[in-house]
Amino acid sequence: MRYFLELSYKGTSYHGWQRQPNAGSVQQVLEEALAVLLGNEIQIIGAGRTDTGVHARQMFAHFDADIPPEQSNELIFRLNRFLPPSIAVYGIHAVSADAHARFDAISRSYAYHLTTQKNPFNNEQAYFYNAPLDIDTMNAAAAMLLEHTNFKCFSRSKTDVKTFDCNVTEAFWEHRQSELIFHITANRFLRNMVRAIVGTLLDVGTGKRSLSDFQAALDSQDRKQAGSSAPAHGLFLTEIRYPNTIFGADGKENFK
Repeated sequence: MRYFLELSYKGTSYHGWQRQPNAGSVQQVLEEALAVLLGNEIQIIGAGRTDTGVHARQMFAHFDADIPPEQSNELIFRLNRFLPPSIAVYGIHAVSADAHARFDAISRSYAYHLTTQKNPFNNEQAYFYNAPLDIDTMNAAAAMLLEHTNFKCFSRSKTDVKTFDCNVTEAFWEHRQSELIFHITANRFLRNMVRAIVGTLLDVGTGKRSLSDFQAALDSQDRKQAGSSAPAHGLFLTEIRYPNTIFGADGKENFK
């Protein structure tokens, strides 16, 4: 049977989601844990890739195994006892045999956290940035993202994607006391895209770039015309949504 694994992780000590030859990843830790508990090698396919140091409040991955559905809660319990504190499993959901955690996702949401006040308790989950920022202008620039489709200027230079087109449906800054949070949702994201957008929006907020400069960077399709990438530790993958069809008649658009 095929199962969707629902989890979250603190990415500080991992070199991203994807398994790598000489560096620890979230995928590797999960596959090794499942292999021990199920007694055979398990391959998991994630809904996407997060870079080194990036966190996930909600991530999904699928795997195939012979697990009676009624034993899924027991496996969740055993996994959480076995996994390190930086990874938590919340659900194991039986899905249709052709369901795919990556290709069936219809949207992904990220949040980037800035803190304007030094805080020793969130220094691994928020970027300390105390320069004055014009939030209204940053939100005006963020709104431009919804009218654009090609995001090559925010993509990592060396990448093997077939298209740089993304459909951004939400992009805005939220101010919570001493914290600023950038929210963005799209059908797909390019590697490094959100961090590059945040870094460029910070240039707008500090007056280094005007709104017309931001539009020019968007139109350029040139990574050199956009700003530098914001640090990884402020970025969270927050939600992944799926259609009803892969969950059967009783499925929901999203597990949560």
